[in-house]
Amino acid sequence: MPKKSLVLILLVVMSALLVAISSTAMSIYSYGNNTHNLKADAAIVLGAAVWGEEPSPVFRERINHAVNLYKNGDVKQMIFTGGVGDKDEPAEAIVGKNYAIQQGVKTADILTETQSRTTRQNLNNAGEIASLHQLTKCLIVSDPLHLKRAVWMARDLGMDAYPSPTPTTRYRSLQSQIPFLMRETYFYFVYLIFKI
Repeated sequence: MPKKSLVLILLVVMSALLVAISSTAMSIYSYGNNTHNLKADAAIVLGAAVWGEEPSPVFRERINHAVNLYKNGDVKQMIFTGGVGDKDEPAEAIVGKNYAIQQGVKTADILTETQSRTTRQNLNNAGEIASLHQLTKCLIVSDPLHLKRAVWMARDLGMDAYPSPTPTTRYRSLQSQIPFLMRETYFYFVYLIFKI
C-alpha cells in the first residue's frame, strides 16, 4: 500500500476517533445538565471522599441535594453508599447518614451500604438494599458529569433508575469541569467496552 494511502487512512481513523470522543463528552455534559422533577421511592446517594467525620465539599453537596429531595417529598428514603477510603476514617455512607440526620432526615428513612469502593459497587449494593426494602424507583444523586455513566450502570443492573444531578455541584468552573469531563468520558468508554 502506498505511503500516501496509509497516511490518509490514519487521518480518517484519527478524525473518526476524535468525533466519537467529542460527541460522547458532549452527551455526558448535556445529560447531567438536564433536570427531571421525578418522584421516586428512594434517592441513592453515590459516595465521595470524607474528611474525618465530615463529608468533603463534593459529598456534602450530594447529600444536601438528597435532603432537599426528601424534604420536598420527592423521595421517601435515602440510601447512602460508600465504604472506607482511608482506614482511619469512617465509611462514606456513615458520614453521609450522620450529616443527613443533622439536616432533619429521620434515621428510619436512611439505609446504608458500607462495602463499596467504586461506582458500580455503590450501585450494585444499593440496588440489593432497595430490592430488599421493596424500593423500586430510584433517583441516582451525584454530580452532573457523573450521572450518564452511573444511571447507565444502574439500569444495566436492572434498576428503575433516573438521574438527579446535584445543582450545587462543586464542579462549576470550566477549570474543574474539564478534567472531570475527560475522566468521565474515559470511564464511560471503558464501561461500554468492558462493563466494569
